[in-house]
Amino acid sequence: MLGWGVVGASTIAREWMIPAIEAKSDSRVVAVTGSDPARVADYAAANGVPRAHASLDALVSDPDVDCVYISTTNEQHFAQAMAAARAGKHVLCEKPLALSVAEAREMVAACEAAGVAMGTNHHLRNAASHRAIRRLIQDGAIGRPLAARVFHAVFLPPHLQGWRIERPEAGGGVILDITVHDTDTLRFALGDADVTEVTAMTASQGMASGGLEDAVMGVMRFDNGVLAQFHDAFTIRHGGTGIEFHGEEGSILARDVMTQRPIGTIVLRRDGVEEIVEFAPDNLYERSVAAFNAAAQGTGRPAATGLDGVKSLAVALAVRQSAAEGRAVAVDYGV
Repeated sequence: MLGWGVVGASTIAREWMIPAIEAKSDSRVVAVTGSDPARVADYAAANGVPRAHASLDALVSDPDVDCVYISTTNEQHFAQAMAAARAGKHVLCEKPLALSVAEAREMVAACEAAGVAMGTNHHLRNAASHRAIRRLIQDGAIGRPLAARVFHAVFLPPHLQGWRIERPEAGGGVILDITVHDTDTLRFALGDADVTEVTAMTASQGMASGGLEDAVMGVMRFDNGVLAQFHDAFTIRHGGTGIEFHGEEGSILARDVMTQRPIGTIVLRRDGVEEIVEFAPDNLYERSVAAFNAAAQGTGRPAATGLDGVKSLAVALAVRQSAAEGRAVAVDYGV
């Protein structure tokens, strides 16, 4: 039985991760900590967590904690992951891993040196829809992939706004919140292809402040020749989400799949014929936890590794740089 410690009394932990951990027969949530001890105590009581620790040091020193899940604001991830690694705890961290590629790589190296598993909580690659898309591409259903398009422009609800649209120093903005997910999902579907170059433009469309962007459009060039168009935003109420892949012999059109919920549809279009692709939806976060539990027990690997998190962060930072400088930018993976 793996004991999990939650760092950050967050919405995602409450709505998705704590239930997912508790749903697995080989794991349970044993402790939580955060920046406000009183709030953490209330959070623990409300979510059935046995212990509310007043500090990160207390949580990572807890002998019942084997795995640490980090869901704090982005600028805190690095120090918290490093503390967990030093304490010999397995680390599952929300995206983006850090605010720089150097820090993200240091996190990965620290976990490797400590002999603990490290994963990035890129939930979308766990979706049955995206796993089906990856299989179709690998099986040659559309021939050689040529292009992709992802539209992940949504309306950020008021209870999630806060630091994401107000605090640049916390790593706010739509790029570090959503474009990192696009990157990982595209990489996963294309068989772990890497982005080599990006070009992008950003906008502040009335939600974000402090110089943060709440919308971005751009293009990624992959090392296998695929060009991928992306649109991410916090400001679009009625658009829906989706992802498309176009190859020499066909196209995959997926709708409403860039989401935490196991929903959506996939259509395979070839030679003027459309075929609905069936898939069995399952809980994305439970699948992520199951994979991480296996990694912590030495019998598997995280659904998205620490290196996957490094790569999605590197692309997101290149997107930011491209928009700021008005030019195409090569992605710097720090190697």
